[in-house]
Amino acid sequence: MPRSRLAGWLDRFAARHGDPEVRATEDAVLLRSPDGAEAGIRVPFLPWTPAPDPLPALLRHVAVDRTLGVVLARRGGHAAGVVTGEQLLASKVGSGYVQGRTKAGGWSQQRYARRRANQAARAGAEAVEDAARVLLPWADRLQHLVLGGDRRVVEDVLADPRLEPLSGVPREPDVRPTPDPRLVVLQELDPTSVAVTLNELA
Repeated sequence: MPRSRLAGWLDRFAARHGDPEVRATEDAVLLRSPDGAEAGIRVPFLPWTPAPDPLPALLRHVAVDRTLGVVLARRGGHAAGVVTGEQLLASKVGSGYVQGRTKAGGWSQQRYARRRANQAARAGAEAVEDAARVLLPWADRLQHLVLGGDRRVVEDVLADPRLEPLSGVPREPDVRPTPDPRLVVLQELDPTSVAVTLNELA
């Protein structure tokens, strides 16, 4: 959910289901209404300190404009960007073809497997180079990393020694699902959005 809509959504939740009981943990705000409707709001950009009145504290927390590094990577492409609030300040996008699996057997299968491995290695190296070019100049200003695409591919990119200066930047725990990264995918990603889960009565 876009952070700009969170306050209005909370008001509508209370109007539909009754004023909820609110409980805060170190990483979430949990709502339970009189009719049994429940919602869990994952607090982004930890740490935060739960307050006696958690909802205003949550709204203040998500309203802060942070400088975020974004890394998106899948087999078919990659993107890196720097965002403050919802403004994309720097970006680099690349794509690389990696052949899919083949049903051929024997030597053909081995040849295709080697080709896939070489293509994947080249695509991974390009993703690292572009991430380094975009993010390293901002390394001392980045407050969090927001990740998207394929978890294994993203983690391989971030594990490269060239990105070691980013190792101290906190990472958001979820890897957001995205299509193959293109500039429009990066531009439309909302790294400040808030994850909300609902039960069947909400």
